[in-house]
Amino acid sequence: MVQRVEPISRPAPAVLSSVPRSWLHCLFRLMRRKPLGAFGAVITLAMLLMAMFAEYIAPFHYNETHMRDRLKPSSLTYILGTDNLGRDIFSRIVYGARVSMIVSLSAVLLGTILATVVGTVSGYFGGALDILMQRAVDAWMAFPWLIVLLSLMSIVGPGIVNLTIALGVLVAASTSRVIRSATLSVKEHTYIEAARAVGATHARILLRYILPNVMAPIIITATITLGFIILAESALSFLGFGVPPPYPSWGLMLNGSGRVFMLRAPWMAMWAGVAVSLAVFGFNMLGDALRDVLDPRLRGS
Repeated sequence: MVQRVEPISRPAPAVLSSVPRSWLHCLFRLMRRKPLGAFGAVITLAMLLMAMFAEYIAPFHYNETHMRDRLKPSSLTYILGTDNLGRDIFSRIVYGARVSMIVSLSAVLLGTILATVVGTVSGYFGGALDILMQRAVDAWMAFPWLIVLLSLMSIVGPGIVNLTIALGVLVAASTSRVIRSATLSVKEHTYIEAARAVGATHARILLRYILPNVMAPIIITATITLGFIILAESALSFLGFGVPPPYPSWGLMLNGSGRVFMLRAPWMAMWAGVAVSLAVFGFNMLGDALRDVLDPRLRGS
C-alpha cells in the first residue's frame, strides 16, 4: 500500500517592514514638520505655474497699453492697477515670473554643473590639482559679486543669455566648495577602496559612487542659490544691465517709471518688490527644509 506523502507547507514569506516611502508621504511629513518649508514649496510651485502658463493666467499681454487707464489703482479690471503707459501690473508680474524662472533655473543648472565638476574632481583627486583649483576658486570669490556681474555685463552686454551665463559662472565658485567638502568625506569610505581594489576606473568611481552620495548637498545648495539668483537678476535689471525692455522684469519694474511715479502711483513698484521678496523667501525656506530633511545629521528621530 502506497502511503500518500503530504506536501510540506512552506511558511509565507515575511513582509518587509521597511516599505519605501512615497513622495506623498514625504510631502505630508514636510508639511507637518516644516510648515515654512511647505509654504516655500507652495510659493515655488506658484512661480513655476505662473511662468509656464503666463498666457492663460495674465488677462492682458505684458506690453498691451491702455492710455485711457493710465495710473489706475486696483480694480476689478486691473487687479494690481496700471502703470504710466496703461499696462496691467498683474500681467507684467506674471510674465516677469517667466523671465525670473528662466534666468534663475538656467543659471543654477549651469552653475551646479560647473560646481559639481570642479568640486568632485578637486576633492577626489586632491594633491596639486586640488590646490590649483581651490586657489582659482579663492581668487574668483575674492571679488564682490556685484562688481563681477557689472563688469561682465558691461563687457558682453545685456540679454537673457548673457545674464544667465554670468550668474551661472558666478555661483559655481561658492557651490563647488560645498560639493568638494562632501566629496572629501565620501571618498574615505570603505566601498571606494573596494571599488579601486577591483579595478574600477576613476570615471566610474566618480559617476557611480561619488556623485550619487553627494547629490543631497547639490540639491540643497541649488535650491538655496535660486533665491540669490533672483535677487541678483533683479539688482542687475534695476541698474539697467539685466533683461532689456520691453520684456518685463521685476527689477526693471522697480526702476525707471516705478521710481519716478513712486509718490503718485506706489503700486507700480510695490507689487514688483513683493514678488521679489516672496520668490526669495520661498526658495530660501524650501532650501532650509530640504537641508533638514536630506541631511542625516539634522534629520532627527
